[in-house]
Amino acid sequence: MTKRLYHGDSYTRTFEANVVAITDRGIILDETHFYPEAGGQLGDRGTLGGATIVDTQELDDGTIVHVFTGEPPSGRVTGSIDWARRRQHMAQHTAQHLLSGALLDRAQAPTQSARLGESALTIDVARDRIPDADLAAAEALANDLVDDDLAVRAWFPDPGELAALKLRRDPKVTADIRVVAIGDFDFSPCGGTHVARTSQLGSVRIANSERYKGMTRVTFTAGRRAREELFSRDAVLRQLATRFSCAPLEVPAAIDKLDRDAAARKTETTAMRGRLAELIAAAFPGDGRVVAHVPGDAELVRLVAAKLVAGGRDALLAGDDGHAILMRAAGSTLDAGALWKRLAQQFGGKGGGKADRAEGRFSTPPADWAAAVSEP
Repeated sequence: MTKRLYHGDSYTRTFEANVVAITDRGIILDETHFYPEAGGQLGDRGTLGGATIVDTQELDDGTIVHVFTGEPPSGRVTGSIDWARRRQHMAQHTAQHLLSGALLDRAQAPTQSARLGESALTIDVARDRIPDADLAAAEALANDLVDDDLAVRAWFPDPGELAALKLRRDPKVTADIRVVAIGDFDFSPCGGTHVARTSQLGSVRIANSERYKGMTRVTFTAGRRAREELFSRDAVLRQLATRFSCAPLEVPAAIDKLDRDAAARKTETTAMRGRLAELIAAAFPGDGRVVAHVPGDAELVRLVAAKLVAGGRDALLAGDDGHAILMRAAGSTLDAGALWKRLAQQFGGKGGGKADRAEGRFSTPPADWAAAVSEP
């Protein structure tokens, strides 16, 4: 069994150890500071001698293997951990404990599982539909505890001491139970790596919550990841503020005004389009069937056709973009669906309809629309 040095010290970045074996799974050492993936926390990366460690895993029998690329090392080697990655893992693991405790305290939502992945940090809690107010209260409590700079301790209590602790959840093992304590606020069995004090988290932020298998999945961020997300969003907000010629906090109001202006213009455009359709329909002479090109898009063509049909006239109209509308008036014998089928076969197109109405788009619009729709 590899001695797990990270249990006693999560901050060591470089160490020496002896290579015990090289297997098809990876390098086995007599002792290691590399953390193997477990408990929702990803495995460490770094280097061992001249080899690059791309992952660290624990086998079913408890053996720790260092998955590597490059030349396999031998003898006594120096290991170096990817510290930026490890430090973030420590911060987000401690943040998960802190937020899980806060969710239980403020939202009565016990944690069922957690995943501290490359792209997202999630906690699944056994409560459905958590109100936003409860989530906000849990987030506020977590950040208050960050500001309190509580000590984070990890140790293996003896059976008597373990029995006296109020653990947030039951241990998953029956022997060699390691406990991580955040001040007097949270006590949890855990084999992962953690920061030394809560202030090193910087902040804890709930980014999203959603229903998940009858529970609630809470997505959060903390540590350097939280800071980078905050800075990137601040940059986007400042860019928007520049475009709207306002202060960053005034961007929501500027967007609301833009939406109102767009809605007003849409209403105005709809009214003008309707009036234009009336004028175009009225401009066709006579009182019989209208076969014509209408300058405009499909929406305008539909409106003109509807105006003509309301006035008792069949409408066989084509727009500028190759879109065609066939509509029959009350009492007419026109079979719009059959006519469209013939046109689509002749000129290529997609669409269809029934006897009273059909529409679609031509692949190659006919040069003479009136001749195309004339009775065969």
